[in-house]
Amino acid sequence: MLAVVIDRDECDRPRTRLARDVPPPAPAAGEVLIDVRVAGICSTDLELARGYMGFRGIPGHEFVGTVRSPGPLHGRRVVAEINVPPPGFDGNLTARKHAADRTVLGILGRDGAFAEQVALPAACCLPVPDDLSDDVAVFAEPVAAALQILEDCDLSGVTRAGVIGAGRLGLLCGQVLTRACPETDLLVRSAARAGLAAELGLRPLSLDAVPPGRPYDLLVDCTGAPEGLAWCLAHLRPRGQIVLKSTYADPRPIDLAPVVIDEIRIHGSRCGPMDAALDALARGEVAVTPLISTRYPLAEAERALAAAARRENVKVLLDCGSA
Repeated sequence: MLAVVIDRDECDRPRTRLARDVPPPAPAAGEVLIDVRVAGICSTDLELARGYMGFRGIPGHEFVGTVRSPGPLHGRRVVAEINVPPPGFDGNLTARKHAADRTVLGILGRDGAFAEQVALPAACCLPVPDDLSDDVAVFAEPVAAALQILEDCDLSGVTRAGVIGAGRLGLLCGQVLTRACPETDLLVRSAARAGLAAELGLRPLSLDAVPPGRPYDLLVDCTGAPEGLAWCLAHLRPRGQIVLKSTYADPRPIDLAPVVIDEIRIHGSRCGPMDAALDALARGEVAVTPLISTRYPLAEAERALAAAARRENVKVLLDCGSA
């Protein structure tokens, strides 16, 4: 099987390579075999390639695939919840994503979807509506992560919000947050991202043009960099809220005294409700296809990962050959 593999080189440094001889997955009890159709590359995948989480195996957690195994899902296109609890575990999304001994698709202890096939519990799979294209449905996981902001935060006292980081996830978070708080700025560095933000109906604002003082009640950090939190602390009113969406392989120390002094509430936030994401995509509440910058076949995955790391690109897709 063709797959992207993260392992270590002879000096024990992280190495990402395309392998052509990976054994196909063998589904365990309760799991189904899925032919991957399309996969999306996100910032977490790039950080895993740099050594984040010490991951070894096949990355990739944003995907659409067709179930090959017999059963109720046979032949259906699916997306999937990426958090896989131990067998017999019964709980809601919050419990599943923090369950002891869980695995996480393409991130923690479980091979992911940058491959021709992937195996997952049938219980994690959600059928894709027939009228939703692969290129839209592949955004279900990051849209779910954006929707989780509304679950994590108290928006009752929020009049002005901001999303810093106008990348893959930031543009989705901006759309979701703007629906709940119209006075939301998408804080950008480049004119190109400002143009894309405006095309999506967002309110772009250059970081250099942020009003003096500390104008924000709520800030969402989607920078993917350690500096994002420091910026948020410097521009948030006392008793404001910060949502951290960034993960990165290169953590740095930060002065947390302002968190105490200003009584800032910080929400760590990652996975969200996949069913709600599919519904939002089906209703056209979140625009995603304008984010697609380019795509590559799985056989050119190394070029695809390099393209995803370039600032001029937003979302890069992998066509995995099972359409």
